Amino acid sequence: MATTKTYRIKTISEFHQIRGLQKPDHPLISVVDYSRIKHTAEHNEHHCVLDFYSISLKRNSVAKIRYGQQEYDFDEGVMFFIAPGQVFGVIVDMSVPSTHSGWMLLIHPDFLWNTSLAKTIKNYEYFGYGVNEALFLSEKEEGIMLNIIQNIQHEYHSNIDKFSQQIIISQIETLLNYSERFYHRQFITRQKANHQVLDRLEKLLTDYFNSEDLLKNGLPTVQFISKTLNISPNYLRGLLKVLTGQSTQQHIHDKLIDKAKEKLSTTNLSVSEIAYDLGFEHPQSFSKLFKTKTNFSPLEFRQSFN
Repeated sequence: MATTKTYRIKTISEFHQIRGLQKPDHPLISVVDYSRIKHTAEHNEHHCVLDFYSISLKRNSVAKIRYGQQEYDFDEGVMFFIAPGQVFGVIVDMSVPSTHSGWMLLIHPDFLWNTSLAKTIKNYEYFGYGVNEALFLSEKEEGIMLNIIQNIQHEYHSNIDKFSQQIIISQIETLLNYSERFYHRQFITRQKANHQVLDRLEKLLTDYFNSEDLLKNGLPTVQFISKTLNISPNYLRGLLKVLTGQSTQQHIHDKLIDKAKEKLSTTNLSVSEIAYDLGFEHPQSFSKLFKTKTNFSPLEFRQSFN
């Protein structure tokens, strides 16, 4: 069985060359018209790693992008945020005529050197969402993004002067901030899909706390939950914060407290035995968490039922 080849693209110029584009006007930043990108059989069904940032919006592409464990096509306006070093898969249907459109902004980390964005760009969590979740835009939102992209393109096509870099950086920051706003909107407007995630989270925690996994492996970790739900930890945290106001860890603790209350009120197990059953090595840690969450010690809670 043939293995899928992984291409590492180190420079924006190299990307242009591979995709049949003209040499970039600037070596560290480029806006690409997606309709001009050429797909070849050589680069079909491959994995790719970029040494630069890629922010793109694509429509009607013959290519499908495999982002983590999920596959996306581009019938809608879909944005992807890929950070340097992230692996993503590309599958191109060479038998279908392409009518793809959209744009791609490529930013080499060196372009951000000695600017505030060099540090803050890592704080935009949706670069981590690339493991799972694209951003779906309305027509109005697409127009806002396109206007920013055109401003960036116009600036680096103009005569470069001492103001150019900071003006472009400001435009990129505006693009990223709008993206954050639109992701927040997506958490709210895609209620059905997001509430399905909440239902799956509730079932996962219920099953886990009712199984021997709790005694054997201790409390479930955020990483375990996000992996099981097939959602990146950052995206899950953001979604839960918007929908419930709580973090993933708080949801775990709430389920733990519910289970503890059940055992305290319906069994004669000691507090220490309950603590061990719930995956705690030290009963004191359990009692402290219970007190924090309920304002009662475990014994005080039990006594309230007598």
